[in-house]
Amino acid sequence: QVVFALNQTLLQQESLRAGSFQIPYTTEDLIKHYNCGDLSSIIFNHDTSQVPNFINATLPAHERITAQEIDSYFRQELIYKRNERMGRRVKDLLEEYPDKSFFFAFGAGHFMGNNTLIDVLRKEGYEIEHTPAGQAI
Repeated sequence: QVVFALNQTLLQQESLRAGSFQIPYTTEDLIKHYNCGDLSSIIFNHDTSQVPNFINATLPAHERITAQEIDSYFRQELIYKRNERMGRRVKDLLEEYPDKSFFFAFGAGHFMGNNTLIDVLRKEGYEIEHTPAGQAI
């Protein structure tokens, strides 16, 4: 699986350099949608938007299965579990210091797709409020 993932990543990078593959959004698009609080946009609506995508229709069946296993592993380990850990840390701080005020700032990756940091904290009963760019806190 590691060799397969490495080969697929290198193929994607070669395609990017050759111009035969393009990322459907720019860094500026990410910043604009993030600043506007538009976390449900098409850009932020994919669980795997922050990890390589190994699944594609041109793969032979046995490689497609490997790609799906790797995709599932990345989604679980790099996205869901990470957000669970981060959410637990926030919750622990809030409970340990109930009389203190906190300001938390997180990267966009914590808000993409399903099982976001917001989802984790809402499941714990917390109310989350987005503060748009430029708004005084």
